[in-house]
Amino acid sequence: MGVAPLGERPKDAAPDRPDSEANGGEPAFATPTPTPPHKGEGFAPRRFRKLKLAAASVALLATAATATLALYARALPPLDLAAASDRSTVVLDREGRLLRPFLTADGRWKLPVGVDDVDPRYLAMLKAFEDKRFDAHPGIDPLGMLRAAAQMLANGRVVSGGSTLTMQVARLLEPREERTLSAKLRQALRALELERRLSKSQILDLYLTLAPFGGNLEGVRAASFAYFGKEPRRLSTAEAALLVALPQSPETRRPDRLAEAAGKARDRVLARVERAGLATASEVAAAREEAIPTARRPFPNLAPHVAEQVVAEAPALRRHELSLEARLQTALESLARERSLGLAPQVSIAILAIDNETGEVRASVGGVDYFAAERAGSLDLTRALRSPGSALKPFIYALAFDNGIAHPETMLEDRPARYGIYIPENFDMTFQGMVSARKALQLSLNVPAVELLAALGPQRFLSRLRDAGVSVAMPKEGGAPGLAVGLGGLGITLQDLTRLFVGLARGGDVPALRVRASPREGAIPSSRLVEPVAAWYVADTLLGAPPPLNAVPGRIAYKTGTSYGYRDAWAVGFDRRHTIGVWVGRADNGAVPGLVGRSVAAPILFDAFARLGIDPRPFPQPPDAIVATTANLPPPLRHLRQDVPKTIAAIATPALKLAFPPEGARIDLSASLIDGRAELNLKAAGGAPPYTWLVDGTPVLSPTRRREAVWQPSGKGFMRISVIDGSGASESVSVRLQ
Repeated sequence: MGVAPLGERPKDAAPDRPDSEANGGEPAFATPTPTPPHKGEGFAPRRFRKLKLAAASVALLATAATATLALYARALPPLDLAAASDRSTVVLDREGRLLRPFLTADGRWKLPVGVDDVDPRYLAMLKAFEDKRFDAHPGIDPLGMLRAAAQMLANGRVVSGGSTLTMQVARLLEPREERTLSAKLRQALRALELERRLSKSQILDLYLTLAPFGGNLEGVRAASFAYFGKEPRRLSTAEAALLVALPQSPETRRPDRLAEAAGKARDRVLARVERAGLATASEVAAAREEAIPTARRPFPNLAPHVAEQVVAEAPALRRHELSLEARLQTALESLARERSLGLAPQVSIAILAIDNETGEVRASVGGVDYFAAERAGSLDLTRALRSPGSALKPFIYALAFDNGIAHPETMLEDRPARYGIYIPENFDMTFQGMVSARKALQLSLNVPAVELLAALGPQRFLSRLRDAGVSVAMPKEGGAPGLAVGLGGLGITLQDLTRLFVGLARGGDVPALRVRASPREGAIPSSRLVEPVAAWYVADTLLGAPPPLNAVPGRIAYKTGTSYGYRDAWAVGFDRRHTIGVWVGRADNGAVPGLVGRSVAAPILFDAFARLGIDPRPFPQPPDAIVATTANLPPPLRHLRQDVPKTIAAIATPALKLAFPPEGARIDLSASLIDGRAELNLKAAGGAPPYTWLVDGTPVLSPTRRREAVWQPSGKGFMRISVIDGSGASESVSVRLQ
């Protein structure tokens, strides 16, 4: 084969290819064609060698950096998550609604919150604006960091930090003032650690709890309450965008101080949201028109007295779940404020609502205004000892019915009477004569109630109340109780009084009140006051009590009370499901002219039941209850029994007896004429002086310390002669003078 001329290629030679390609990527070792190189040719091997050298250098640096990072990461102690556990103490209602939060020890609002407590749209907007690859990256986002570096090189300043949400959580858990490369590196390592230890949802929970929102607000829930007055479950588009924007620069974008800056930051978020397709153009336009909040709202402060009580009882707990209902609590607090407008500035109102079945407190209003100094608003007036007035009368009747002393249709005397030095009078200063026990209780007559209490015995009455778990305070400790206890001569709290009425609704079983939500396990702690028949007699009687003006009758069983000197006005009522107690008065126990239970407290009670929802079902009648008229009752129950001991004297004092005349005697007055006038000798045995003698309920002689007396009858016929000793005990007989 001949040699081709210079510059020509043999006919069977391969086509032109670079040497590297012709040799599988390696330089050719054949003698190069002696043609002069053109510009740019002949430098490829050297450039490739430089690239290889640079790649090797980068790899070496990367390896060294990786090793350094690994050593640095191993040298770091585990990330302390204690900052996430330091949260505000919260008091919640039975359905988890916030009643009242408390500041942390360092004065911050830091409410517990999780992903499930936040509007999903807010979470989508947060990721779209802060970290759109949050669900995929391992804690750091290389693309985001490259973007941040490119923006810094192009603009000569930091445009975006490239931090992921996980890195921001790391910074919040381990805050550092410096903004250096080493600090950024530490955040990245901590972010990787967080991703290894926690789930994505748990990391989001930490961000939602720790993110700053200006001032002493930390966490999206605290910010939502402070700026919008609501939970973050249902945020508008504008509200969600503002909460996304604030943590980037919380102090320079505070809505309550820098509303314009906050609005601009919100609008930038809205623009990103529109580009991400999370909201339509019309929704974004409407959101931009929404006003920025320019002031912080107060945090919820429902049932403040109960909240303070439960926190004081268990200060280590951060979450207190109560039996209260936030909606009912709000309604009754509003009712108390509305009704207080027509009262003197010093007068307050306390309301208590209880579930009859469980004994759980559904609402507790300790006063009109917690912050009102003139009303002593910080005092829980549901726990204050006050005089109940006539509000205890139903329990005198209940115990009398329970002991077989009387029946609702038993006839009682409502006439002037004197028990030693004690002379009971009705509120209207009038008398009804002979009335049934039902009518006497419905009209709240004092004299028949005292007559029943005298038959029952004040000490026995108080003992039964205390056995039911009720605390009563006597004016003078150590002395024997008198008949005045039946008309308010003792101290009791609204809580205990209302609990007694719950017992009537439960058939005589008085439950212990519960304010903490707890599982329904086992029996409810309770004490029996009376049997179901006696409780039903009283409930059925009180259901017929005349209602206040413009109220519907027969809907609730209720009783009012007014203490001596117009210091306390009470009204307590119940239906099948709930019992509500109302107290009105001054915290300092001052008198309030015109403060009467029926006209002041009863309208509040009926309004409270209207807001609660009245259960109009009748109380179930026990099978052994006696439903009859007075004439059809067994003879011992037609009138107040006389064979029941009525003494309230000390144990050492013999029981009072009317020695003469005897029961049922027929006395001939003609045998005892003196100066033309008949005289009748009266004689008592036992008892304690002084002795007061009455005929047909009317005093006929002045009180005397002698057990014998002489009375001049004004006529003939059937008469009832009674004697009352100094302790209030009484004895009566019926005789015929002829």
